[in-house]
Amino acid sequence: MRSRVTSGVVVACGVAFNFVACGGNNVSPKNIIVPRGSQVTFINNDDRTHDMESDPHPEHTDCPALAQVGFLNPGQRRQSGNLNIARVCGFHDHERADVIGLQGSITVQ
Repeated sequence: MRSRVTSGVVVACGVAFNFVACGGNNVSPKNIIVPRGSQVTFINNDDRTHDMESDPHPEHTDCPALAQVGFLNPGQRRQSGNLNIARVCGFHDHERADVIGLQGSITVQ
């Protein structure tokens, strides 16, 4: 059985890890705040694939660090690059860009 992560921050050995989980037609959390230099791990808890990309659709140019996430098979996880610039990075599932539940944002402070 695959473990499911449902909160936005996991703490292991005193170190916080930021993540966004995909499942069904939703991401959770939809909005996350991280300090500059952070990475965010996207986790596919769904039984279908997801292609998580930066806004805007279809260019994906707002936050290049999110391009490292990309295509996720069921059960797969992948980290973004370092989010070094303070800004809001919108993201979405490229294959289902019109599904509001699969859209969210990462605020880099």
